[in-house]
Amino acid sequence: MSVRHSAQVFNERAVEYDSWFDHNPVFASELAALQALRTPLPKPRLELGCGPGRFAAPLGVRFGVDPALAPLHLARSRGVLTCQGAGEALPVRPGCLGTIFLLFTLCFVENPGAVLTECRMALRPGGMLVLGTVPLDSPWGQGLDAKRQAGHPFYQYARFVNLATTMTWLTQAGFTLRESRSALLQPPAKASEPGPSVAGIQAGAGFVVLVGRCGRV
Repeated sequence: MSVRHSAQVFNERAVEYDSWFDHNPVFASELAALQALRTPLPKPRLELGCGPGRFAAPLGVRFGVDPALAPLHLARSRGVLTCQGAGEALPVRPGCLGTIFLLFTLCFVENPGAVLTECRMALRPGGMLVLGTVPLDSPWGQGLDAKRQAGHPFYQYARFVNLATTMTWLTQAGFTLRESRSALLQPPAKASEPGPSVAGIQAGAGFVVLVGRCGRV
């Protein structure tokens, strides 16, 4: 897996990737699940791996970081203040952020533990990390992994893992789980309309949100 190669793909195909979100029931379901979170998410907020800003803008996330430059121009057009950078070395001062969003990003980094630790250091004590993932142990994750194996341009450099692995990474990086939410409860073939989300972790869900509290003192 190579972050550089993955960023190059998203940079070269930024408009194509951005168009995927248009009138997409999968995106609508994921966004609704994030908007349904009950945990207070303090400002300032930053999304790491913000891409074209499709999540950041409606979620009220002011700042965005991504290694691919072209998507950042699209995010900027949506009102997000952007900076090119990587998760292992965030371009922010330690302890300056209230909330970090990490959505569909860990599967593209070479060292998820280092990225999560960097997020913890960038958050002030009691800050929140909102992590959104497609678990490998779900029909949705298995479908994306099949695309990866087939050389799909957007997924060929990804590494999908099961939810237990993601939760272990979160804990090892010093976060305490405060809330979770599941969406995409239907199989991929039946996702023709936006679907509901439910509180907690539901087996087989294609999108799981984990909200972790920074325990750094």
